[in-house]
Amino acid sequence: MIVFSAVSKSFADNQTAIVDLSLEINNGDLVVITGPSGAGKTTLMKLLIREYLPTSGEIIFEGRPLSKFKKSEIPGLRRQIGVVFQDYKLIEDMNVWENIALPLYICNKKESEIESRVTDLLNLVGLADKALQFPGQLSGGEAQRVSIARALAIAPKVIFADEPTGNLDSEASIKITRLLKKINELGTTLLFATHDQLVLNELGKEKIIHLEKPTQKMNKESDKDEQIDQERAEIKNKQAKLAKKINEKNQNKEDQKDKGQEKSRIGLPNLPKFKLKINLKAKKEEKKKDEST
Repeated sequence: MIVFSAVSKSFADNQTAIVDLSLEINNGDLVVITGPSGAGKTTLMKLLIREYLPTSGEIIFEGRPLSKFKKSEIPGLRRQIGVVFQDYKLIEDMNVWENIALPLYICNKKESEIESRVTDLLNLVGLADKALQFPGQLSGGEAQRVSIARALAIAPKVIFADEPTGNLDSEASIKITRLLKKINELGTTLLFATHDQLVLNELGKEKIIHLEKPTQKMNKESDKDEQIDQERAEIKNKQAKLAKKINEKNQNKEDQKDKGQEKSRIGLPNLPKFKLKINLKAKKEEKKKDEST
């Protein structure tokens, strides 16, 4: 059903989230994805719903590579993969009923179908008596159950639960884990990402995929890239300093030139007067000569 074939994912800032992951998931499987924070569990989810594309490798869903999906086909893909988030992502100004019904309205389902589906889901998650309450009136465990019901609304083939118990106490965590196991037993493929040992103990010996942070080899490659960036930054810094010196030198030349022009401008107004005095003196001498003759 789902195949990850030598999938790696790196980002522009040289951070590597997933390295060479190969994984096969069959219909109806319950797969536990575990590992420390930053190991790539959420990145894996985003790769599966085509929010990210792999840096290398390929993901195949229902026999078709995700890289071949057209942009217009991605919403259809995401209707087959329901996501349960750690922080619920409920709409605060919609009540429980409306939050669960929203995906059905988006898919233009009939009112009768929406009413029947939401009623069934409320009963499944044990919140029939909370239908008209708003997210702010619910406990964390109740809010997460609403999130699960919403993810199930359009009957997806797969549920990806991304740290669904991360904000819950131990009692609520066990209840959510058991609810998700029940959903899996009803036929929905479940990918359960967690590093909560209590949850891992509850899930038992299911298919477990352990993600680790990038290997030392990948870190060395990142260090090499970082060194190249530093060398480039040093070159740019030297170029900037050289350009500054050239500008300062040119500015000094311009200042000296301006001073010379300023001096010449100061002398110019006296030049006509000087010439005028010479002309008057010459005329007086000529007049004296004329009078003596």
